[in-house]
Amino acid sequence: MRAALAVVSALLVATLAACGMLPTGTGTGTGTGTGAEAGAGAGGSSQEQSRVARSSTPSVTTPAPSVTGSPSASAGQETAEPTSCPHGELIPAVEIPAVHADPVHIPEATIGGEKIPAATIPGVDIPAQRIPAQCTEIKPAPGGCLGAASIPPVTIPAVEIPGVEIPGVEAGGIKLDPVRAEAVSAEAVHAGGVSTPEVCQIKPKDGGLVPYVIRPYIIRPFVIRPFVIRPYIVRPHACNDQGECIPSVEVPSVEARAVEVKAVEIRAAELKAYEVGKSEVLEGEDTIAFSLDADVLFDFDSAAVKPAAAAELRRIARRIAERASPDATIRIDGHTDSQGEDAYNVTLSRKRAQAVLDWLTAKGGLDRSRLEATGYGETRPTRPNTAEEGRAKNRRVVISTDT
Repeated sequence: MRAALAVVSALLVATLAACGMLPTGTGTGTGTGTGAEAGAGAGGSSQEQSRVARSSTPSVTTPAPSVTGSPSASAGQETAEPTSCPHGELIPAVEIPAVHADPVHIPEATIGGEKIPAATIPGVDIPAQRIPAQCTEIKPAPGGCLGAASIPPVTIPAVEIPGVEIPGVEAGGIKLDPVRAEAVSAEAVHAGGVSTPEVCQIKPKDGGLVPYVIRPYIIRPFVIRPFVIRPYIVRPHACNDQGECIPSVEVPSVEARAVEVKAVEIRAAELKAYEVGKSEVLEGEDTIAFSLDADVLFDFDSAAVKPAAAAELRRIARRIAERASPDATIRIDGHTDSQGEDAYNVTLSRKRAQAVLDWLTAKGGLDRSRLEATGYGETRPTRPNTAEEGRAKNRRVVISTDT
């Protein structure tokens, strides 16, 4: 019966292989095992195949703390490790080297007619680990605002070097006590993420000075997992009265190096104070923004630029061309008051921002590839929407760029 099952299994495997239904590198399994064993020889379960595939692919997720020092499996989906950071700075990866020590073999011996069996003192193998690269982030923000900034958390995983013992000997007049080195370890070290929210300038209700705002300096501090070492141990050489001897046994020391993750910081940024006048210009740290009342640019409920706005838009286009950094994005942000439905306001603000973008491209001489239009609707007011004066100031288009 067992032979018949083996033959059937082999024929099934050959058929699947001919149809291209077996994974690459899968054995055909010609042994005389049971049906379950034959199935395992023909590729095994999908769970087993998945486990093997994962074990052959290096993990790029942040290692979780581990008391053994070996990389722990990711509980969730793996995420790609960044190589560049569009809105921040790259925090380099940290490599943690492997720890290895060979086993120590103690040969069999005979003392006073008593046989002392051979023994092997286990070696140490802690695989190399990697703390993946990360990104700081400063989120894009509209004119007159400093974007939210954040630094992600980081963890240096724990490590443990297991204890070891050289066995004692008591035979033929020789007595040697066991010699032991205890396990040594370093706990995981964690630095929490830090962040600060977006901050924006608020125009005074009756005009005058718009006060400066500052996004404060933030830092994720330096962290270190200390060096640990399991010390060298030796069981000494010894002889009895008959001249029979036990050679010495040495187990070398084993160490795990210190691991350091450097401090990461995002510097403070400031938007300077300015006087609200005929031209509303918002200048900050390496930025310039022009805020135009929508009522100057558009008729009620319209996204067509008024001819009367041409002179002001030309002036802004010249200033942008003079002040913008080479290849800097020029952002056009549309805003509304809180009257009407949210979805309608977002659509209107987007259309108005796009209309200004089209005007600056067609008549202002700016490169379309550098312009970007966004509609925020009523979500970013600079004044309370409780009175018409405030609502009029919230209906605006802001043109900004890096300088």
